[in-house]
Amino acid sequence: MTISSALSNAMTGLRAAGTNSETISANIANAMTPGYGVRTVSLSSSQIGGVSVDGIVRNVNPALLADRSLAQSALSNATDRTTFLRGYEDALGTPDNPNSLSSRIAEFESSLITASSRPDAPERLEVVVDAARDLTQLISSASRKIQESRSEADRNINLQVNQLNTALAGVKELNQQITRTQTLGGDTSALQDSRQALVEEISEIVSVRQIPRDRGQIALYSTGGAILLDGGAAEVEFSAMNQVTPFMTLSGGQLSGLTLNGYEIRTDSMRGALGGGSLGAQFEIRDEFGVDAQTQLDAFTRDLIERFQDPAVDATLAVGDAGLFTDAGIAFDPLNEVGLSERVAVNAAVDEKQGGEAWRVRDGINAIVQGDVGDSRLLQTLSSTMTAKRAPLSGSFGSGAFSSSNLLATLTSKLGADRAQAEQGQTFASTQFNELTQLVLADGVDTDQELQRLLLVEQAYAANARMISAADEMMQTILRI
Repeated sequence: MTISSALSNAMTGLRAAGTNSETISANIANAMTPGYGVRTVSLSSSQIGGVSVDGIVRNVNPALLADRSLAQSALSNATDRTTFLRGYEDALGTPDNPNSLSSRIAEFESSLITASSRPDAPERLEVVVDAARDLTQLISSASRKIQESRSEADRNINLQVNQLNTALAGVKELNQQITRTQTLGGDTSALQDSRQALVEEISEIVSVRQIPRDRGQIALYSTGGAILLDGGAAEVEFSAMNQVTPFMTLSGGQLSGLTLNGYEIRTDSMRGALGGGSLGAQFEIRDEFGVDAQTQLDAFTRDLIERFQDPAVDATLAVGDAGLFTDAGIAFDPLNEVGLSERVAVNAAVDEKQGGEAWRVRDGINAIVQGDVGDSRLLQTLSSTMTAKRAPLSGSFGSGAFSSSNLLATLTSKLGADRAQAEQGQTFASTQFNELTQLVLADGVDTDQELQRLLLVEQAYAANARMISAADEMMQTILRI
């Protein structure tokens, strides 16, 4: 080997060592950076001697990343669903909560029994009115909570659609940059890291599958079959509402669905084209969970109002007159049930806060003057009305007959079962995502291994530097001869 060839070999070794040290330093610095792929330097023997740097290799497990993306989508979906059901259950309250709807029903029934034992006591009649008012206020509050959740879901859909469009445009741009960089022979690792971060952002919103394409590009397809990115990026459109009311539904045309490149797509939980992630969960909350919750609560409220609107219960009522509980001050109309739970109120005739008199609870809603203060027959009838079994005329409670408290128990028990099932699904999704994340991290930067590699690089650098130094000494010796 000539001195010049030895010097050339040593110089290529120094360059390789320098590239290796830079790569190792970048790995260690980004050990905790999400989406970072471990880099290694690809080396080969040069035909003219020495070592050649062929490029930087980004080491990732595509199958593992794909599984984690799907798990991330499932976790986002399950978390949003569980959050809604928990919020609605909190609005109704659990039976052990003194401020729950169950407790308010029990307090109202108890106040009727107490008042019937002393119908001449005005304060006991006032307690009945107060208990009835507290009951209606809690029902109205729960109904407003449902619509607030639906309104929030509508706003979240708008935000996520904008975020999705921005992320898809970003992936498209990075695809093009990666192709250009590859063509010029540059390192695309940082660009791939950025693209993977955007793909994970998209996965939280929509469940997607990543398909490799030529020249380093990728395509994105939703698990529902929609093409989100394949060369060009899809454009998703949505029209948000400021406030969602019980009368607004997707099927009725008052609420917006989604369009993909100008074409309407399904958004339901069964066959939604962009389901599986947080976006699908928001549509479920707005168009399925929220609508069903409102329907069930309205059905319960209807049953409550109709129990006291019957002239057979209160002889002072005529057909079409409002009873103790009203629909915003008037009698309930079966054709106007939607949103009833938000409008329910105590009849102004018995409510002193609305100019009424509490003694009408004892003598009849439409009584003009007080009757016998010792007459407890109406109070006893009202109490019996609450415990009487009747089949609800709306809702999905089945064909059985229920007392008012039994009907509420059926509603809350189903809600509790749905919430427990949602929490179970969330726990499974969270466990799966965490396990896959740990596997991805295990394939990530191992700082101990990187430091060991750095020591070897330092040794190689020192050896090549010593070779250059020896070659220099030899050249100086020859020159002095």
